[in-house]
Amino acid sequence: MEVLNQLKLEFLSKPENIGLARLTVASFAAQLDFTLSEIEELKVVVSEAVSNAVLHGYAHKEGMVRIEATLYPDKLELVVADQGQGIEDIDQAREPAYTTTPDRMGLGFTFIESFMDEVEIQSQPGQGTWIRMTKSPEGKEPEV
Repeated sequence: MEVLNQLKLEFLSKPENIGLARLTVASFAAQLDFTLSEIEELKVVVSEAVSNAVLHGYAHKEGMVRIEATLYPDKLELVVADQGQGIEDIDQAREPAYTTTPDRMGLGFTFIESFMDEVEIQSQPGQGTWIRMTKSPEGKEPEV
Protein backbone atom coordinates (compact mmCIF):
# COMPACT_ATOMS: atom_id res chain seq x y z
CA MET A 1 0.00 0.00 0.00
CA GLU A 2 1.28 3.46 -0.93
CA VAL A 3 2.69 5.49 1.99
CA LEU A 4 1.92 9.21 1.73
CA ASN A 5 3.89 10.35 4.76
CA GLN A 6 5.46 9.07 7.97
CA LEU A 7 6.23 10.55 11.37
CA LYS A 8 8.33 9.26 14.26
CA LEU A 9 8.27 11.12 17.54
CA GLU A 10 10.03 10.12 20.74
CA PHE A 11 9.87 12.03 24.01
CA LEU A 12 10.32 11.69 27.77
CA SER A 13 7.36 10.33 29.72
CA LYS A 14 6.45 13.70 31.19
CA PRO A 15 2.81 14.82 31.47
CA GLU A 16 3.82 18.08 29.75
CA ASN A 17 4.50 16.12 26.56
CA ILE A 18 0.94 14.78 26.23
CA GLY A 19 -0.19 18.06 24.63
CA LEU A 20 2.81 18.04 22.30
CA ALA A 21 1.95 14.54 21.09
CA ARG A 22 -1.71 15.42 20.69
CA LEU A 23 -1.10 18.52 18.56
CA THR A 24 1.67 16.91 16.51
CA VAL A 25 -0.48 13.93 15.52
CA ALA A 26 -3.51 16.15 14.84
CA SER A 27 -1.46 18.36 12.51
CA PHE A 28 -0.01 15.31 10.79
CA ALA A 29 -3.43 13.63 10.40
CA ALA A 30 -4.90 16.81 8.87
CA GLN A 31 -3.06 15.90 5.66
CA LEU A 32 -5.86 13.37 5.04
CA ASP A 33 -9.48 14.36 4.55
CA PHE A 34 -10.55 13.95 8.20
CA THR A 35 -13.45 16.07 9.48
CA LEU A 36 -12.85 18.48 12.38
CA SER A 37 -14.78 16.08 14.59
CA GLU A 38 -12.50 13.19 13.57
CA ILE A 39 -9.40 15.33 14.28
CA GLU A 40 -10.79 16.05 17.75
CA GLU A 41 -11.34 12.31 18.27
CA LEU A 42 -7.74 11.64 17.20
CA LYS A 43 -6.55 14.19 19.76
CA VAL A 44 -8.48 12.33 22.48
CA VAL A 45 -7.03 9.00 21.34
CA VAL A 46 -3.46 10.29 21.39
CA SER A 47 -4.02 11.90 24.80
CA GLU A 48 -5.37 8.66 26.22
CA ALA A 49 -2.68 6.41 24.73
CA VAL A 50 0.18 8.71 25.77
CA SER A 51 -1.36 9.31 29.22
CA ASN A 52 -1.52 5.53 29.71
CA ALA A 53 2.18 5.28 28.89
CA VAL A 54 3.16 8.21 31.12
CA LEU A 55 0.90 7.56 34.12
CA HIS A 56 0.57 3.77 34.09
CA GLY A 57 3.42 2.43 31.96
CA TYR A 58 6.13 4.38 33.73
CA ALA A 59 4.16 5.13 36.92
CA HIS A 60 5.78 8.57 37.26
CA LYS A 61 9.27 7.24 36.51
CA GLU A 62 11.14 8.58 33.53
CA GLY A 63 11.22 6.65 30.27
CA MET A 64 10.66 7.20 26.58
CA VAL A 65 7.34 7.20 24.74
CA ARG A 66 7.40 6.58 20.99
CA ILE A 67 4.77 7.50 18.45
CA GLU A 68 4.89 6.34 14.86
CA ALA A 69 2.26 7.65 12.46
CA THR A 70 1.82 6.60 8.84
CA LEU A 71 -0.53 8.16 6.34
CA TYR A 72 -1.91 5.99 3.58
CA PRO A 73 -4.32 7.27 0.89
CA ASP A 74 -7.27 5.86 2.85
CA LYS A 75 -6.22 5.80 6.52
CA LEU A 76 -3.97 6.88 9.36
CA GLU A 77 -2.06 4.24 11.31
CA LEU A 78 -0.79 5.18 14.76
CA VAL A 79 1.51 3.24 17.04
CA VAL A 80 2.15 4.38 20.61
CA ALA A 81 4.75 2.39 22.52
CA ASP A 82 6.57 2.47 25.83
CA GLN A 83 9.02 0.25 27.66
CA GLY A 84 7.30 0.63 31.00
CA GLN A 85 5.81 -1.88 33.39
CA GLY A 86 3.37 -3.41 30.90
CA ILE A 87 -0.18 -4.62 31.43
CA GLU A 88 -0.88 -7.81 33.39
CA ASP A 89 -4.31 -8.51 31.85
CA ILE A 90 -5.10 -6.70 28.59
CA ASP A 91 -8.72 -7.92 28.49
CA GLN A 92 -9.34 -6.56 31.98
CA ALA A 93 -7.59 -3.25 31.12
CA ARG A 94 -9.95 -2.85 28.15
CA GLU A 95 -13.03 -3.07 30.40
CA PRO A 96 -14.85 0.27 30.85
CA ALA A 97 -14.07 1.93 34.20
CA TYR A 98 -11.18 -0.45 35.00
CA THR A 99 -8.25 1.45 36.48
CA THR A 100 -5.23 0.74 38.63
CA THR A 101 -5.17 4.36 39.82
CA PRO A 102 -8.08 5.39 42.09
CA ASP A 103 -8.24 9.02 40.88
CA ARG A 104 -8.63 8.00 37.20
CA MET A 105 -11.89 7.12 35.40
CA GLY A 106 -10.54 4.06 33.56
CA LEU A 107 -12.02 5.04 30.19
CA GLY A 108 -8.82 5.40 28.15
CA PHE A 109 -9.13 2.19 26.15
CA THR A 110 -12.90 2.69 25.88
CA PHE A 111 -12.36 6.05 24.16
CA ILE A 112 -9.58 4.67 21.98
CA GLU A 113 -11.69 1.73 20.81
CA SER A 114 -14.79 3.85 20.16
CA PHE A 115 -12.95 6.49 18.10
CA MET A 116 -10.65 4.23 16.06
CA ASP A 117 -11.54 1.67 13.38
CA GLU A 118 -8.99 -0.93 14.55
CA VAL A 119 -7.08 -1.29 17.83
CA GLU A 120 -4.42 -3.88 18.61
CA ILE A 121 -2.69 -3.98 22.00
CA GLN A 122 0.39 -5.99 22.88
CA SER A 123 1.95 -5.87 26.31
CA GLN A 124 4.33 -7.86 28.46
CA PRO A 125 4.67 -7.23 32.19
CA GLY A 126 8.04 -5.58 32.77
CA GLN A 127 8.57 -5.07 29.02
CA GLY A 128 6.16 -2.30 28.02
CA THR A 129 3.09 -1.78 25.87
CA TRP A 130 2.51 -1.32 22.14
CA ILE A 131 -0.80 -0.04 20.75
CA ARG A 132 -1.51 0.03 17.00
CA MET A 133 -4.58 1.95 15.88
CA THR A 134 -6.03 2.83 12.49
CA LYS A 135 -8.67 5.29 11.37
CA SER A 136 -10.06 6.11 7.94
CA PRO A 137 -11.64 9.47 7.18
CA GLU A 138 -15.44 9.46 7.19
CA GLY A 139 -16.76 8.09 3.91
CA LYS A 140 -13.49 6.38 2.92
CA GLU A 141 -13.21 2.63 3.02
CA PRO A 142 -9.77 1.21 3.80
CA GLU A 143 -8.04 -0.55 0.94
CA VAL A 144 -7.41 -4.24 1.46
